[in-house]
Order: sequence, then structure tokens, then C-alpha cells
Amino acid sequence: MTTRRNFMLKSAMFSAGAILLPSYSFASSKQRNLGVQLYTFRDEMAKDAVGTLKQIAKIGIKKIETARSSKGHYYGLAPQEMKNVCDDLGMSLVSGHIHLDENWKQTMDEAAASGQEYLICSTMPSNGQTVDNYKSVADAFNVAGEDCKKMGLKFGYHNHEYEFESEDGQVLYDVLMDNTQADLVHMELDLGWVIVAGKDPIDYFKKYEGRFPLWHLKDMDMIEKQSTEFGKGGLDIALMLENQALSGVKHIFIEQEEYAGAPIDSMIHNLAFMDTL
Repeated sequence: MTTRRNFMLKSAMFSAGAILLPSYSFASSKQRNLGVQLYTFRDEMAKDAVGTLKQIAKIGIKKIETARSSKGHYYGLAPQEMKNVCDDLGMSLVSGHIHLDENWKQTMDEAAASGQEYLICSTMPSNGQTVDNYKSVADAFNVAGEDCKKMGLKFGYHNHEYEFESEDGQVLYDVLMDNTQADLVHMELDLGWVIVAGKDPIDYFKKYEGRFPLWHLKDMDMIEKQSTEFGKGGLDIALMLENQALSGVKHIFIEQEEYAGAPIDSMIHNLAFMDTL
């Protein structure tokens, strides 16, 4: 029997094969206005930031989210330079992953100069997997959100799987959600890590409707517990897309942390898969 999932996987493989043909077009992917988290291209960005951005733009990516690197938040480029390169390539620098640390003021100043909208804290401050810590972090996040709001920026948080652990019957991510102000702390839900944690993103869309303006769209190999190309893992991507309005998502960033070959080939596969939906 041909199930919906099998049909979609076959379609994705057909489309992925089509990328080898000179006539293949990324028009559909462009119309989707998809973005990419640049951690996907971390090594390439470190070696040649501008050249890598040109490659990314060429395959139809329209939005960029940076990741903190050994060369800073913009891979050795000045914030304004990063903005100019993206503008010239027809891409928008929307968001960036940062740490909430002693350089917080500088981080905000750089973001303002780059023209980006969101600053996303990428790791939980490591004071323990406890309800009290998550409440304390929530307070700090609310303050950071106020700081950003004053500068015309938006602060947010990106999850991994560990936030969905529990203490005394309370899911720690829920504690964070319940104690942060929706107008100050804008959540970026990494859908892949949610399913690795054994949770359903749709449940969170329903419980915290409209609280997730950013997504990391990431398929996950549920045996290896690592990211993989779209259609090869455990995330029902079609179902996620059907629930965009419920989640409140405005920006979808594809992220893939592991890949069998070159990152650009994995990204081309992922865009071709999205065109089948």
C-alpha cells in the first residue's frame, strides 16, 4: 500500500534527482521564502563567508540566521558588511544565535548595525536542570527582552532536547514558557530536537498558541539522534507546515548539523523535498 509518507518520500527522491538536470528550477523554493541557519555551513563560512553566502543565495535561500563562530557573530565580517552582502544577494539577515554573557551590550549594538530583527540565545545558562534555575533564567530572559525592545530588536531562545526533561513532574521547557513574557521573549522552536525529546511540536503549538515566530526545520534520524536530510528522519514536515498559523511562525530556518556529503548538496535536497509539499 502506498501511504502518504511513502508517496512523499518517493516524490522527494524524484525531485532530489531532478537537481542534476540543467533545467531544474528553484522557483518554488524561492516562493516559500525559506531561510537557513548558517551553522549548517559553519566550516565553509569560516573559510570564505562571502563566497559561501553567494552559493546559498544561488540555490534560492532568501533568509539568513547567523551562528556565533570563532570569528565572531558575522564570520569575520563587520555587521554592516554582513548586511550589505546579504542585501546585494537578495537575502535578508533576519536573526542570529548569540550568548547572553558579559558582552551583551556589544552583541546588541552589532545586531542593530547589521539590521537584523532577532537575537536568539542558543544555550541554556548552565546552573542546573531544575525548576528554580529555569525560573531564574526566565527572569533574565525577560530583562534581555526589555533591553532588546529598547533598541528595536527582539530577544528569543532556541531549544535543544534537554529543556524537555522534568523535575517534580514539571517539564522544564514549560516552566520557561510559563515564566517568560510573550511580548519580550520570542521562542525559536527547533522541531527536530522536540521529537528527539519524545514530545510533539503540535502539542506545544496548541498549548502556547502563537508563541513560536521562528522555527528550526530539522529532520532527525531517530536512531542516531542526529539531523539528516528531509524525508529521511522522524519529523512529519508536511504536518508541521499545515500548523504554521497555530504556531505563529514568521520565519522558517532549515538547519542540518550532520550530512553525508557537502552541506550544499544536503540543502539542495532539502529544498527539492520542500517543493514536493
